[in-house]
Amino acid sequence: MNEVTIQVGGMSCQGCVRNVTGVLSVLPGVATAEVSLEQGIARVTYDPERVTREVLVGAIEDAGFDAQ
Repeated sequence: MNEVTIQVGGMSCQGCVRNVTGVLSVLPGVATAEVSLEQGIARVTYDPERVTREVLVGAIEDAGFDAQ
C-alpha cells in the first residue's frame, strides 16, 4: 500500500469533506481516505497496482474541487 497527500481546494464545509471522502472511498484499490477541511488535504492509502495518484486527483476534480 502507498499513501499520498493531495492538496484539495474549494472545500468550505463538512459536506464538502464527505463528498471528497465519498468519491475517493469508492475507487477500486483505495483502502482509506481521510479528508481535512482545516488543512485542505486528502490523505489516501491505496494499492498502486489498482489505482494511480492521477486517478485520485481526477476523481476529486470531477467532484468539483481543485486538486494537486
